[in-house]
Amino acid sequence: MEKNKEYVDNEELEIDLVLDALLKKSDFDYRNYSRAHIKRRLSHRLAVSGFSRFSELIPELIYNPDFVRQLLLDLSINVTEMFRDPEFYVAFKALVCPYLKTYPFLKLWHAGCSSGQEVYSTSILLKEGNLYDNSQIYATDFNVDILERAKEARYPIENIKNYTKNYHEAGGEFSFSDYYSADSDSAILSNDLKKNILFSFHNLVTDGAFGEMNVIFCRNVLIYFDKTLQNKVLQLFHDSLVPGGFLCLGSKESILYSEVDHLFEVISRDWKIYRKKVH
Repeated sequence: MEKNKEYVDNEELEIDLVLDALLKKSDFDYRNYSRAHIKRRLSHRLAVSGFSRFSELIPELIYNPDFVRQLLLDLSINVTEMFRDPEFYVAFKALVCPYLKTYPFLKLWHAGCSSGQEVYSTSILLKEGNLYDNSQIYATDFNVDILERAKEARYPIENIKNYTKNYHEAGGEFSFSDYYSADSDSAILSNDLKKNILFSFHNLVTDGAFGEMNVIFCRNVLIYFDKTLQNKVLQLFHDSLVPGGFLCLGSKESILYSEVDHLFEVISRDWKIYRKKVH
């Protein structure tokens, strides 16, 4: 039993050293990410690389820039789809859009936008709600390769059936095919959906407030952070919202028991929509 504990302690130390090396070589800090997520992704890179110990990754991080880039991709969170959790969009349209229609201009932020599917879903939602022309959407991520993919708005054609299903379950009013063209293996979203989107680099772990937003979407990102980092990012979101602005989290996330809990009111407990208190 003691040997097993020693092995676990050594493994944890090796992971700490890997994350320290990655921070020094890339300026990306993963030390406060969920340990389970980090261990799972590092184990994947071990298997692919043919190594047996986490410490064997350290020389590669020091001397191989391509390995650094690959490990950053491994650690990125890129699980998304268009109109993910359709019921969220139904709730958003019913509970949030009436308030948004009272503003002359809207600023919305997708934090941790990944490859862009949920950003373009928001474009469609705003279009169908006659809000798009008076909106600016900021879509940010710390992974520059993923941002470039998001800008292209090109997705595998085999995903379209699921996206179409999600769109209609989310209350889509038209034919989803109106929003894309297709070639042999890809669906390319309409340029009209892109015109009010600004994609840019932003690191939630290290960068500051993204100010004066009416809505912030950060769905299914906080689950990969530990409690300390969650509180830091939630405070960042609070500081980035206008009074009365809305924060939308993922279905498995919550501000309950966080340090900013008292600064928001609950709009939808089921779909984790919160509103920044005015006073």
